[in-house]
Amino acid sequence: MNATTNPVQISVARRSAAYWRVTIDNPPINVMGPPMVQQFQELINALETDEHVKVVVFDSAVDGYFLNHSDFLARLEDLTAMPPGPTGLPQWPDFLVRLTRAPVVSIALIRGRATGNGSEITLACDMSFASREKALLSQWEVGVGMVAGGGPMARLPQLIGRNRALEVLLGSEDLRADQAEAYGYVNRALPDADLDAFVDALATRIAGFDKWAIANTKRLVNTSLPPDVELGAGWDACIASLGRPAAQENIKALLARGFHKPGDVEDRLGYYVGQLAH
Repeated sequence: MNATTNPVQISVARRSAAYWRVTIDNPPINVMGPPMVQQFQELINALETDEHVKVVVFDSAVDGYFLNHSDFLARLEDLTAMPPGPTGLPQWPDFLVRLTRAPVVSIALIRGRATGNGSEITLACDMSFASREKALLSQWEVGVGMVAGGGPMARLPQLIGRNRALEVLLGSEDLRADQAEAYGYVNRALPDADLDAFVDALATRIAGFDKWAIANTKRLVNTSLPPDVELGAGWDACIASLGRPAAQENIKALLARGFHKPGDVEDRLGYYVGQLAH
């Protein structure tokens, strides 16, 4: 059985021709399966070809979840059978690379869990702002015997330094917004009551600027990005890791405790991943 409940899991609201809001909406816990990956591909195609859009903000309609881990109840072959994207990478890392390189400013508005895939899209965005009370970021994969597939090994060391990146990746623990801000994982942690107004004001301000200047400034800053091949290597390691007995056993153990459903395991995933070794 697949955990997907919404056929349309990503909706686009055009606040103006220059400012788009993209809302992730796959209740009950915003997992990402093959249909959502395909919809992210449709989104990036639109962002790359629309001549007017300058800013895109990612948010969520699902309480408690920005974007969660992958859908482990979906068929893996539905994901691996997808043809590569224009970069030559599989479709999820292809989307992330293209989002970072697109001539459009991308902003993550994080309220709730950004676990695995949610962390990866945060790292691919140009800026990220998190709810101080409600945001949790996590790269939890090592804790279940997996390797992350969306490029955090390539992106995190450049963003927060090698040692802190290893703490995040190998510790597989949930990070609250204040800690993420202190490390440089997100731009700022803001009071939840102020988050929407702050992001909306910033996005509206940037959307009023000249697109050529925005695109060329971003292009020049992007000279410091890791090469695309590093994200491809991470994806290959992720898919290989999913077939390992250790990963399969740990995921089954989490499922038996209530993983993949609303409840304590999803709410405190870092804690439960830590309990697998005991």
